[in-house]
Amino acid sequence: MNLTVFLTGCFLTGMMMSFGAVIQAQAQSASASASASASAQTTVSAETGERPRLLPYPETRKSDHVDVYFGHEVADPYRWLEDDLSDETKAWVQAQNEVTFDFLDQIPFRTQIREQLTADWNYVRESAPVRHGEWYYFSRNDGLQNHAVVFRKRGVRGDAEVFLDPNTFSEDGTTSLAGMSFTRDGSLLAYSISEGGSDWRKIIVINTETMEAVGDTLVDVKFSGISWKGTEGFYYSSYDKPDGSQLSAMTDLHKLYYHQIGTPQSDDKLVFGGEVTPRRYIFGGVSEDQRFLIVSASVSTSGNELYVMDFEADEPALRPVLSGFENDVSVITTNNGYLYIYTNRGAPNYRLVRVNAAASQPENWTDVIPETEHVLSVSRAGNYLFASYLVDVQTQVKQYTLDGEHVRNVELPTAGTAGGFSARSHETTLFYTFTSFTYPATIFAYDIQNGTSELYWTPEIDFNPEDFVTEQVFYESKDGTRIPMFITYKKGLELDGSNPTYLYAYGGFNVSLRPSFSIAHLTWLRNGGIYAQPNIRGGGEYGERWHHAGIQKNRQNVFDDFIAAGNFLVEQGYTSHELMAIAGGSNGGLLVGAVMTQQPDFAAVAFPAVGVLDMLRYHTFTAGAGWAFDYGTSEQSEEMFKYLLGYSPVHNVREGVRYPSTMITTADHDDRVVPAHSFKFAAELQAKHAGENPVLIRIETRAGHGAGRSTESVISEWTDRYAFAWYVMGLNPFAE
Repeated sequence: MNLTVFLTGCFLTGMMMSFGAVIQAQAQSASASASASASAQTTVSAETGERPRLLPYPETRKSDHVDVYFGHEVADPYRWLEDDLSDETKAWVQAQNEVTFDFLDQIPFRTQIREQLTADWNYVRESAPVRHGEWYYFSRNDGLQNHAVVFRKRGVRGDAEVFLDPNTFSEDGTTSLAGMSFTRDGSLLAYSISEGGSDWRKIIVINTETMEAVGDTLVDVKFSGISWKGTEGFYYSSYDKPDGSQLSAMTDLHKLYYHQIGTPQSDDKLVFGGEVTPRRYIFGGVSEDQRFLIVSASVSTSGNELYVMDFEADEPALRPVLSGFENDVSVITTNNGYLYIYTNRGAPNYRLVRVNAAASQPENWTDVIPETEHVLSVSRAGNYLFASYLVDVQTQVKQYTLDGEHVRNVELPTAGTAGGFSARSHETTLFYTFTSFTYPATIFAYDIQNGTSELYWTPEIDFNPEDFVTEQVFYESKDGTRIPMFITYKKGLELDGSNPTYLYAYGGFNVSLRPSFSIAHLTWLRNGGIYAQPNIRGGGEYGERWHHAGIQKNRQNVFDDFIAAGNFLVEQGYTSHELMAIAGGSNGGLLVGAVMTQQPDFAAVAFPAVGVLDMLRYHTFTAGAGWAFDYGTSEQSEEMFKYLLGYSPVHNVREGVRYPSTMITTADHDDRVVPAHSFKFAAELQAKHAGENPVLIRIETRAGHGAGRSTESVISEWTDRYAFAWYVMGLNPFAE
């Protein structure tokens, strides 16, 4: 997992990670006409044939605010919605939710959707166990608990006992467990919590035997790992709290601190960062052998510097391994004074090199696992390395010695996604998870020495994978580039263009969308829907070239790839534009916003979620400036300003155009992609679009960018998504 994943929160990370995995995770994150579109007819009720009542949209005040970029004036009439502290903004949020939920409350089968989602969701889910000291720890959700509970057992097959229950952190389920880090001997645990979905964290330390708190709670922690040095203290990262709103004001100078147990946080030692070494993102971790402090520092979500401190040196000090921000570089593991470095320096698909820590400059690096034609990720378990390759977006795993000698290929259950090939150096067994679109996440125990896998745990779900089909197809984008896409649907479904289709993608920040099981999607599939997931450019599915083909002035490729995916589905008879819903979150929300403003008749329904929608100002909020590598900024050059203005969703809503039925989703505590993006986009759409398609904004309260949400909250949002989509398409999946 790269830095982008850590920062954007688009994917769930493991509850407990090895040193190598932690360091790797921390170091790397057409104009359309205004003629009547097919979706113009989608607001007819499937039950009565009548259009549902849509309350008048709240009146959104327009100001005369104008910004000037390179001599060009750009109006920003809804700038006031950026102020999340104002009473006027809060009243607007409340008024918008009243309109949204009044509409949703009219959908006659909404309750049935909720009941089916709830029933589907009600199964036990577990994480792979990880040993700390004498105990194996794992998380378990019994089905409908708001948050998974952390359990432990003395043997891998022993009796489990509750260790930490995040459901007790708050009455309303809005406080969640955000991270855990045990000392090497397992005697102490430092865990972080998030309140209301915010990226700001608190860190609490407890004795794992007595469960008593040790020392004070640390506050104001953000974008941070927790890495112990012995049992005396740990490293963590944060920003100074900004002036003004803590949820939207810029946070730009990250700092790495060392906290000694038993001392006040005010005495914590600044290790790296701040005014002296200004970096936007800084993460530090101690190697498993406790010999090295590894520090990654970066100014964007791509490229980082790497520093190492040898605690055994006569005068321990952070020394650079690689300076500059041109490459991604991270330490996977250490062994006998050597660093094992994972990097794309000289290797767009990544390689693993080894170097003596005392002379760690790049000219001394030697390949352990060279670059191949497939994207590589690496982890350590026992005294072996595990190389995971992405081959046409599916996992292949190979086992190597620490010297790079190939031992074996790991046999996986079928085509899909495998992860978790990491364990401490003394372990003889690792636990990995395998999943695919119709393969619920299943845990296998792998004997590191002899290479055999044994089923450890599988979920019990009322679901037969044989009832569904997953295809991987390849289609051509506008410029002829070949793009892969997964399509899942119920077996026997007629491909006659009459199937409602949920088209989802991301396309950015080197993030790869891989096959995985989603209980939320199961409800859509059970009721005759198709789920399609294209692997568009901007992601990392084919390495650096794929990523760079979708950044900055190549951004239109991302939108073209997505449009071509939808057109392919229509041309091949899977669906029609009248029955297509397009969806994406965060960077994917930008994707949906750009596509629906460029081609308003492309889909019947649009779900831009927690989206980056104001491309001229995204870099002025919280840590948004770190996304400039992918996007560029409006201050970068006049040419870049004009390019961003050309597709920025907020700035490309046109008067008198019939846009698809739209439900924008965001949250009032989202301090990753601040809700002002969604607020301004909703205001523009409601003011300018023609026709009767509803344009709603659903604003979650006491929630953030997505991580740590309660089960109840997640089920509620999926209920409203599916209810809205089916209803405005004129469909009732529960009709007899």
